[in-house]
Amino acid sequence: MFYDAVLAPLGWVRIWDIPRGLGYGPPGGGEKLNLFPYLDARAPGPGFHLAFDAPDRDAVDGFHAAALAAGGTDRGAPGPRPDYGPAYYAAFVTDPDGYRLEAVHQ
Repeated sequence: MFYDAVLAPLGWVRIWDIPRGLGYGPPGGGEKLNLFPYLDARAPGPGFHLAFDAPDRDAVDGFHAAALAAGGTDRGAPGPRPDYGPAYYAAFVTDPDGYRLEAVHQ
């Protein structure tokens, strides 16, 4: 599964799994992200962008590589983003459903 792969480098695992959704977070630390499919207007629309806090630059690199290997699309290779801040290091991808994701370490 795409999110299992891309969240692993950030230190997150699947916490729960039910037929209509998934929960992710640090092992033993409780859920931090819940994913539910919506087939109506409540789903995120154009302009939606989800950023994940990465523990270090290697995690950003791993997130990007895992996303591409799992069917994501590159939207910005890992690297410094000085326009966002002097210590901003990030990578950008689009998931297989078209949602824009970022992993960032500062």
